[in-house]
Order: sequence, then C-alpha cells, then structure tokens
Amino acid sequence: MPATAPAGAARRAALAFIFVTVLIDVLAFGLIIPVLPHLVESFVGGDTEQAAYWIGIFGTVFAAIQFLTAPVQGALSDRFGRRPVILLSCLGLGLDFVFMALAPSLAWLMVGRIISAITSASFTTANAYIADVTAPENRAKSYGMIGAAFGLGFIVGPLMGGVLGDIDHRLPFWAAAVLALANFLYGLFVLPESLPKEKRTPRFDWSHARPLGSVHLLRRYPAIWGLAAVVLLANMAHYVYPSTFVLFGAERYGWGEKEVGYVLALVGVLSVIVNAVLVGRVVKRLGERRTLLLGLACGVFGFGVYAFATAPWVFLAAMPVSALWALAQPATQALITREVGPEVQGRMQGAIMSLVSLAGIVAPALFAGTFGWFIGKNAPVYQPGAAFLLAALVLGGALLIAIARAPRPAPTAG
Repeated sequence: MPATAPAGAARRAALAFIFVTVLIDVLAFGLIIPVLPHLVESFVGGDTEQAAYWIGIFGTVFAAIQFLTAPVQGALSDRFGRRPVILLSCLGLGLDFVFMALAPSLAWLMVGRIISAITSASFTTANAYIADVTAPENRAKSYGMIGAAFGLGFIVGPLMGGVLGDIDHRLPFWAAAVLALANFLYGLFVLPESLPKEKRTPRFDWSHARPLGSVHLLRRYPAIWGLAAVVLLANMAHYVYPSTFVLFGAERYGWGEKEVGYVLALVGVLSVIVNAVLVGRVVKRLGERRTLLLGLACGVFGFGVYAFATAPWVFLAAMPVSALWALAQPATQALITREVGPEVQGRMQGAIMSLVSLAGIVAPALFAGTFGWFIGKNAPVYQPGAAFLLAALVLGGALLIAIARAPRPAPTAG
C-alpha cells in the first residue's frame, strides 16, 4: 500500500498523482457530455423542451444527494485520510457509467446518477489533498493545475464522446466506465496518502457530517463568509453549461454531437491555457483578490455575449474572454485555505462542496426550465439564450459580493 506522501520531491509526485486522478475523472465526464442530453431526449420521444426539464430534474437530484453526502466525505477524509475517499469516489463513478450504459429508461439513468452522487468526492477531496501538501503561497498555482486537468479532460473527452456518440449513443458511457474503473485501480496502487495520522481528527464526529452542520463551520471564519457567497453564486451560474449547453447548441446553431464535442474541446484548450499558464502569473502580478475580481468580470461578459449571439462565430469569438473566468476558482480556493488549519481542511472543503451542491439543487432546474420555457410554444418571446442571460445576472451578483467582501491583502511592513 502506498505510504503517506512525505515532503520535498515526493510532494511534487503526489501532486502529479492527484492531477492524473482528476484528469481521468474529467475525461470520463467529458465523454458523456455530448450524448447524455440526446439520450434523455430519446426517452421522451425527441421533445427538446421536455428533455430540458428532465435534465434539470436529474441535475437537481444529483446535487441534493451530494449536499447530504459531501460533508460526510469531508469528515471521513479528515478522520481516515484523503486516499480511501478518493478511491471510493472513483469506484462509484465507474459504476454510475455502467448503469447509464445499460439504462433502458429514465428511471435507470436516475439510479446511476444517485450512485454517482453518493460516492462522488474526488474533486472535493483533491482540494483538501492539495492543501495538505502545498504551502499557502503556492496553492493558487496548484489549484490552477487542477483546473488545467479539467481543461485537458474537456479537450479529449468531448471530442471522443462526440465521435463515439455519432456511432452509438451508448458507446461513450462504456468508454467512460472503463476510464473511471481504471482510475480506481491507478489510485489503489499508486496514489499516496497526503494527511499524516497525527494531523487527522481523533474521531469521526457526526456533527461535522451534517450538511447544515458543515456549512455551520463557516460561521467560525467570518473572513470566509463573502467568499462562501461567491462560491455559491458562481457555481449556480456554472450550472448553465451542463443544464443547457448541448440542447442550446442544437436549438440555436443546429450543432450535433460532433460540433458540440469540437466546441467543448476548444473550451478545454482555453481552460488549460488559463489554468496552466496564466493563473500563477496573474496571481503573482495582481494578487489573489484582484485575480478573483478579474475572473468574475470576464465570466459576466462572456455569458452576456452568449445570451444574444445569434451567429456561431460571435459565440466562438467571446470564448477566449469568457475562459478567463477560470482565474476566479483557484484564487477563491487559495483565499479560503489561508483562513483555516490542516486539521479542518477536509471539513472546510466539504462545507464548500455542500454550497456547490446547494447551488446545484436550485440551478439545473432553474436554467433548464428557463431554456425550455423560452423555446416552448408558450414562451413570451423565443430566446434560446435566456438561460445564459440569467447566468450573467447571477455571476454579476457574485462579482459585487467579491468587491465588497473578498479579503484584502495584509499591508506589508515598512
């Protein structure tokens, strides 16, 4: 069994391991993005409006279950270490994709989503893992590398998913299951533990595992309240993508699986550039607070353009600016981790994940319902981009809160 990750070069190796773990998970998710909405659409007789509503329901159920289970996972990782929680997540994800590959109905798809929601914790625990092995001043850069793993996964995953989905809608699910289960085996034999036994909580406390109890932890850190609100609103806005993008692209631009795959691959390329190349440089030059504000402002601009871009080239032209929104997430994570010690990083990340899940309880149905309403026969005006306009308003709220409440850098002596 892999030993606990020590200092020095082994810490860099541990970051490489967690990078690969996140990469494979994202690659598996990316595979199914171009085809899952169309699979749902096939179960409702090809009705795009009804498919949008069902996608919203799926997203809401997934997030509601995660809201209940994420604090448990965070508390478990503080008590027993990060490694076993990540392994459980990878295994659950693989089983989820098998269920979806075999699903003969919407009910089976829901079973798969429930399994994945209960066990899904690799991203949350990866954040705590990074806090374990990285000095505070280097965390934004390390979180940027995790963002780069997301981007890289979304370059290859949607491309493969689009091509495989053009052959058979079920094929990407089998490919994703193989990747997720291979990731479980990779972690089982390679991934080291990052949290030494002496730094773990002495016992598992159910009060730390209650969803609202986990969020209650935030009350002990007033400096984090504003950042927590930013996380909540920013993640609400982000749900516009999984909730509507595939159906939006088909409705407004006539994009099929391949075209959606190509566009999402471009999103991945831009994300890799921002996270792997720009985050460290921008944070070093502007500081974490101003980097956060810049990222949020770019996101608001991008969503606003997407809402009204009737021509595909306008949508594509706005993507490089919109991609700079990726600066905000690692800057936010770095600011949050500065406020807490190593003994509560897992619970803090669980609390943050609970906020993400809380956003997800509302956001998928909100955005998918908005999209479905504004393309339906009862719409006051036909506007497929209405969900993106709503996302711009939500993210604008996050920007205003960040301006008012994000911690300012401490003045330098002398």
